This record gives sequence, structure tokens and C-alpha cells, in this order.
Amino acid sequence: MININNYEVWFITGSQHLYGEGPLKQVADHAQAITNALNEDSNIHVKVVYKPVMTNAEAIKKLCMAANESDHCVGLIMWMHTFSPAKIWMAGLQILKKPYVHLHTQYNRDIPWSDIDMDFMNLNQSAHGGREFGFMASRLRQNRKVIVGHWQDEEVIRKLAVWSRTACAWHDAQGAKIARFGDNMRNVAVTEGDKVAAQQQMGYDVAGYGVGELANYVNQVKDKDVDHLLEEYKATYQIDKSLQKDKDQYNALKEAARIEIGLKAFLEDGDFKGFTTNFEDLHDLAQLPGLAVQRLMAEGYGFGAEGDWKTAALLRAVKVMGTGLKGGSSFMEDYTYHLEPGNMKVLGAHMLEVCPSLSREKPSLEVHPLSIGGKDDPARLVFSVPTGPGINVSVMDMGNRFRMVANKVNVVEIPSLPNLPVARVPWRPEPDLKKAAEAWIHAGGAHHTAFSMAIGDEYLENFAEMAGIEFLLIDENTSIPDFKKELRWNEMYYHLARGI
Repeated sequence: MININNYEVWFITGSQHLYGEGPLKQVADHAQAITNALNEDSNIHVKVVYKPVMTNAEAIKKLCMAANESDHCVGLIMWMHTFSPAKIWMAGLQILKKPYVHLHTQYNRDIPWSDIDMDFMNLNQSAHGGREFGFMASRLRQNRKVIVGHWQDEEVIRKLAVWSRTACAWHDAQGAKIARFGDNMRNVAVTEGDKVAAQQQMGYDVAGYGVGELANYVNQVKDKDVDHLLEEYKATYQIDKSLQKDKDQYNALKEAARIEIGLKAFLEDGDFKGFTTNFEDLHDLAQLPGLAVQRLMAEGYGFGAEGDWKTAALLRAVKVMGTGLKGGSSFMEDYTYHLEPGNMKVLGAHMLEVCPSLSREKPSLEVHPLSIGGKDDPARLVFSVPTGPGINVSVMDMGNRFRMVANKVNVVEIPSLPNLPVARVPWRPEPDLKKAAEAWIHAGGAHHTAFSMAIGDEYLENFAEMAGIEFLLIDENTSIPDFKKELRWNEMYYHLARGI
């Protein structure tokens, strides 16, 4: 469902006519060489497209207009090879709608000390050419990524790869459609929000649908299609003995397959990239969609339970950023705590909906009572998650702005849980559970999150920068007094930034 290989990042080089045709030819050759090298690097999963060297305002403006109109261009890499007077960039930058990264590098890594002359000095002016460009971007108050270092350095390439993946997620969010089946869980606050403001700020569109509309799709599913999907289940998962064809729960599994086929057809017909459900609003559905949600998340759809459209859109962005990377991403919830002194941890789970992209083993397909929602026993995939670093992130509507808060965590080994028939993952949050939970609560962080073992905080900070929203990170360096100060400073900043 997600293919970032079709996206492009345009490589833009700045210079000026003052140097003459010979040096400008060298500038172009160097830019082409860097473009070729980035395309050959396996860490860069988008196509890097070389563009002619920019030397005047009219050409820059036309290029920025073309970038805005391109369906494939997700962002631009800006490099000032020589000095490039920044006033020629003003008109283009003011109309540019795509994110850009300022790559502050130079073609040569080392200064040729014994051979350097004024010709070399005139050609290789990135050191102060980049500062001139940086001033204009700052004067225009523009958000952008700045990466400093030689273009062949592993760290520079890694940062470019992370930024380009984030740019893909931002591009994917523009005009993305999120289907909200039913309404918000009654009386819950944090899953509410201003959908108009979200579309204005982050680009995605949330549309509500009665669950009856989904039920109509489910009711039209043919038995032969259900049988075909059941065969796929058998080939993919460990099937619980209670789900054999001659057992009582077999019909529950058939109904879960029918719901999956109907739900997927609805999403495909409407070109949706994410969706929500609500156990309080199931209409004619026989059971809460659990298995269907898990499998659709694994295909790349964003999801939020109980009407949580912000998390559905966020998870979709995280899925795009992590496409092809090791580790999975899922809708998640801090469900319950283990408060043993010296060994505190969180058990993450949800009623049913955790994505099997996180599974460390072949998931077990089971049907069990839910004890909430008043419907038939639902099917779900049960599994545990491998150990390693991860991150939890949520987006909240704070009334005057959107806030993203993220917490770095470490997934730990899980003991046997024979009586808990849901997917689950235990972690120790950074810097520890007490400080992490206190900071999260001070920030107003949601109880629903997008959890990922594929991406890290740099991706999320890049995304927040592109969206122009607040970003808060809880990590190994977090102290509560400093975190509270950051919250207060941010409150003042966003108040002033809105104007009087």
C-alpha cells in the first residue's frame, strides 16, 4: 500500500553569474556528482533529481512553482556551492509549499593546503554562501532542516535519508482521507479536536460515516471470498484449536473475515489512508473489528480506536516514514504499570488492535470474549514483541495549537501471560517510568499513541517542524524542572506567534 520509491527529492544548487561560464560548469558537475552518489546510496529510498544551477530570481521562482505542482516531488535539498546572493531566493522561498533541507556542505572534503589559490577560493564558497542563504530563510521565519558536514559522511547521508522519509510522510498527509466510523467515545476529551484546524495545519481530511454504511459493505461480502480469506489465515497464522471448522467459534472467525473484506473494500473505494472505530458504536456489526484492524494496519493504514482520528493520521505518517525499515509500528496504549521498585515498566496493549508488524513470532489467531461493547466474541491476533529501542508518540489539540509529545522507550522481555489473549509489549520508558509519566502528564499527552520500533525521535521532530507544530521529547536527558520550564516557554512562544 505504501511505496516511497516513486517519490522524488530535488537537488538544488545555488550560485551566481559573477564567476563566469567555466566555474559554473564546475558547479554543475559537482552538483551532478553529488546527486548521482545519493541515488546510488542504499540508505536513500527516494529518487534524487538533479536540477540546473540556480543563478537568478526568475529561475528560482519557476522552480519553486514547479515543485509545488509536482505530484512526485516531496521536498528539496538546497546547497549553496558558491556565494549566491540571497535576495534572488526570496520570491521563490516565499511561495514554496514543499519542505526543504539546507545541506551545508562543500564538494571537496579537505582544503588542498599546498595547492590552494584564489581560483579554488572563488569556486568553493559554501562556508559563507550557506550563511547568506541561511539568513534569508531565517529572515523569512521559515522552518527547515539544516544538515552540516561533508556530503559523503555517513552521518550526513543518514540525516538526509531520515529527512527524505519524513518528507514522504508529509507529502502523503496532504489531502489524505481518514474515515471515522461512528463518533468519539462518549465523554473522552483527548481524542476530540478541531478537524478544520488539523486539515489547515497538517493537510489530512477527517470524514465521519455511520457504522451502518460499513455494515452495508460487510453484508455484501460473498461467502466464497470469506472462504478464500480463511485459507489465507491458515497459511499465515497459528490457528487456535477452538477455531477448527467443526468448533463453535468457527462462525466468529468467519464473521471477522467478512468484516475485514467489507472494511477494506470501503477504504479502497474511498481512497482512505486511515480510519477509526468505536466499540460503543457498532450498529449491525456482529463484533468489534479486531483482526481486520490489525491486518489493515500491517498493510499500512493508520488507525485510532474510539474515534481517535489524530492518532490514526499520526500512525499513517509513522508507517510511511518506516516503510521498508526493520521493526514495526502500531496503534498503542499504555495499559497498565508494573511498579516494582527498581524494575518499573509499562505493559502496552489495547483491547484488540495492535499491529502484527511488531510480532516476534508467528501470531496466534484466537477468539475470546471482550467483556466490553456488548457484541459477539471477536477474533484477534495474539503475540509478543521483540526487545529493543522504540518510541511512543501522540498528537493533542491544545486549543491554541497542536502538540506532539514523544517518549523514547526500551522494550524488555515479557514473562508468560497465559491468561491475557491480546497482543502486548512491555517497555521501560526513558529516563524512567516515574519521570516519563510525570512529564507526559504535564504535557497533556494522550493515552493513545503511535508506537514504533522502526523510526526514532529525529523523524518525528522533522515531521513536527514541517507541520509547524510543537514538539516535546522525553528521553534519557529529561528532568522534570527543565521540562516544566520548556512547557512554560512554549506556551509564551505560541501565544506571541499567533499575534495580537
